[in-house]
Amino acid sequence: MLVLSRHRDESIMIGDDVVVTIVDIRGDKVRLGIEAPQSIPVHRQEVYEAIQRENRRAAQTDPNATRDVQPARDDRGSREPRGRGSR
Repeated sequence: MLVLSRHRDESIMIGDDVVVTIVDIRGDKVRLGIEAPQSIPVHRQEVYEAIQRENRRAAQTDPNATRDVQPARDDRGSREPRGRGSR
């Protein structure tokens, strides 16, 4: 683990695309600002671990358990998938 000292408003770079800035320090809490491309997910560790647990659980789901689930209807009553450029 790399350990660095930074003051408020100072930053560190991770690779070429990620900037971590010390935004505020209050007592034993440090507020970080993180700038990263949208293609790089940024989560608190506990959220990341919860996502991983849920993904593992979903991967173990019996495929027949969702066999009868119907796709959601959009605002126009269509069963076309949203977000695929079908307007």
